[in-house]
This record gives sequence, structure tokens and C-alpha cells, in this order.
Amino acid sequence: MASAPPPGEDDGMDAFMDQFKRKKYKDGFSEDSWEKLAKTYKNEGNHYFKEKNYKKAVISYTEGLKRKCGDSELNVILHTNRAAAQFYLGNNRSALNDVIEARKLKPNHLKAIIRGILCHIELKNYSKAIAWCDEGLQFEPKEKQLIELRASADKQKRVEERNVRKTKLREKKERVQAEALMKAIEERKIKLFQPQELPSQNSDDDEGDDKEEDRVLKTLLFDGINSENGIVVHLDENGNLNWPVLFLYPEYEQMDFISAFHEDTRFIDHLSVMFENFPPWDTEKKYKLNNLELYFEDEQREDLYQVDPMCTLRQVLSHDRSVVKAGNPRILILVRGSSFFKDFLSGKKLQAN
Repeated sequence: MASAPPPGEDDGMDAFMDQFKRKKYKDGFSEDSWEKLAKTYKNEGNHYFKEKNYKKAVISYTEGLKRKCGDSELNVILHTNRAAAQFYLGNNRSALNDVIEARKLKPNHLKAIIRGILCHIELKNYSKAIAWCDEGLQFEPKEKQLIELRASADKQKRVEERNVRKTKLREKKERVQAEALMKAIEERKIKLFQPQELPSQNSDDDEGDDKEEDRVLKTLLFDGINSENGIVVHLDENGNLNWPVLFLYPEYEQMDFISAFHEDTRFIDHLSVMFENFPPWDTEKKYKLNNLELYFEDEQREDLYQVDPMCTLRQVLSHDRSVVKAGNPRILILVRGSSFFKDFLSGKKLQAN
């Protein structure tokens, strides 16, 4: 955090307060008494500030301001010093409010201007920080700290503007990619499972369609179709879809994951590599390539559709009843004729593919 100049020294307060305890209260404090009390709170706050006890310093300066004495110069100091304490506590907006009040009383107060600039920089209000610098330089054209702060604020402002431009360009590029991805999926008639959202009662049909398209685009690319594995479908340089595919083995509650399954690759091409050897969880060694049957499930109807290992992923995903859920196409693999195979299929409805 940038540094702010410290307030002045402590004069002590206990002795001052003791004198009021010894006096008989008559018609309230005089204006001089309120001013003296405010100064004592200022000195007490300065003492706490010097000890870096900024919370107590804020309390003391606040008590001084509550006296509402008629000395505007003293009130400027109380506001400015409280701003410094708030600044070191990280309360930049409160600090800024104090220096604004100080400048209402004394527009050319250098400490208030500098502390306001520091607050604006911390709040990333770089344009306002530069404006405050320019106002200060009108009073103090050669003030080194103002010149340095202006240069710093201007540099940070340009960095911030460059970052905003980069973010907008990146978002535009991502949206173009998302639109191309969505178009490719729609052309292949692939259905994506999307959680239903209640339509807005205040939007007409056109606005609803636009919002739905934006939601789907965001889901496709920016949220990665909510992929459970953090890997998402993407278009390669040739315009082909590559999907993260899950192979599920319900008998053993195991799974395999293909991070980039090319849509025109056949299932047999992957399976022949995966089952060249028995998987370690296949203790009975029954998962042989020629014993395997593949299925995808229509969860809505609780139907199973058998998948020909010679077909491609694109052919399966384009099926009328195939739906991609959570960004991952899922294929069930069973061992033909096993006891689990028979039990598993007995509770399902098999449909012709």
C-alpha cells in the first residue's frame, strides 16, 4: 500500500480532562473550551497514530470532530489525520470521504490532496487520481510527490485500459469459438442435456430466444458444458469435433476416460488398444474384446441402445435418442453372457439401434 504522511505530535489529554473534573459545571463549555477539547483529542489521536494504533487514532479524531468547534483549520487537520488513519486501516472510501470534507474547508490543503490521490489509486480510480494531481499542481506546480503520483496514476491507468482491451478481445474470440462449436453440434443434430430454467415473465419471445442462445453459448465454452473432468469438447483445425468420452463398467464400478475421442473414429479402434491386455480390476479375466457389448442409455425413457463397435462416435451421438450429459458422452460396456450381464439387462428396456 502507498504511504501517507503522518500527523503531528501528542500533547497529552489526561491533565486537560482533570481540570474539568475539578471545575463546577456552570453554563456548559465555552467556545474556547470546545476548541481546546477538540485540540486535545487531535493530540491524543496523533499519539495513537505515532504508535500505529490506527483504530484508536480514528476514535480520537472522531471525538475531536464531534466537538464542532469553530476553528476550520483545526477541523481540516482532524479530517485529514483521520483520513490517514483510515487509509492505513485499508478503509480507503472512508479516508476519501474525510479528505473531501477537508478540501471543502480548505481546497488547497496539500496533505488532503495527496491522501485523496492515494485513496483514488488504491480504489483504482486512476482518472480521478490524475484530476486531483492536476488540481494540486495548480497550487504547487513543483511539488515532487504530486508529479510522481501523477506519473504513477497515469501509468496504471494505461495498464488498466490495456487489460480491459485484452479482456474484450479474448471474450470476443471465445464467443466466436463458442458459436462455431454450437453450429457444428447443431449441424450434426447432437443433443445436449441442459438444465431447464424458468423463463423471465418480463421478456418477450425474441428476448427469451436471445437469452437462451447466450446461456447455451456460455455453457458450451465458458463453462465447458459443465464437464466433470474439466476437459471439454473442441473443434480441431479441420473442423472436426473431439469429445471427452466415458466408458463405464457397471459390474465393477470402474471407468475409462478418453479425453479427445475424434468424432469419426470407430469404437473398435479404441477398444482394441484398451483391451489388448486385461484391466487390473478384471480378476476373472473375462473382458475380452470379442466378448464385449456396448450400449448408450436414454435416461429419460430408461431405455438401452446397443452400439455397434464398428460405428463411429458421430453416428452414436447423432442418434435420435442420444443425449450428451455434463459434456461427456457415456458408453456402457458389459461382458456378453455373464451373470451380471443378464441381471443388468433384465431391469432395462432394450431398443433397436
